[in-house]
Amino acid sequence: MARPNPEEPTLAELAIEEVKAMGKQGMNHPSTRPVLIGGGVGAAIGLMLDAVSWPFGLFAGALIALLVRVKR
Repeated sequence: MARPNPEEPTLAELAIEEVKAMGKQGMNHPSTRPVLIGGGVGAAIGLMLDAVSWPFGLFAGALIALLVRVKR
């Protein structure tokens, strides 16, 4: 198994930088709208399911959308 390059940032570091950039640029940042949409979809799914609440769905949807954007 190949060892990770210590110079390459981790997924968590990339996500933190993306969130910081989204906070600074607001709606002008290219990741803001997809993450907000992901949060909305997650919240709607959370409302429909009895197992989870809408805040959990909101968080999960936004997190998934953020990770998809960062992994690209």
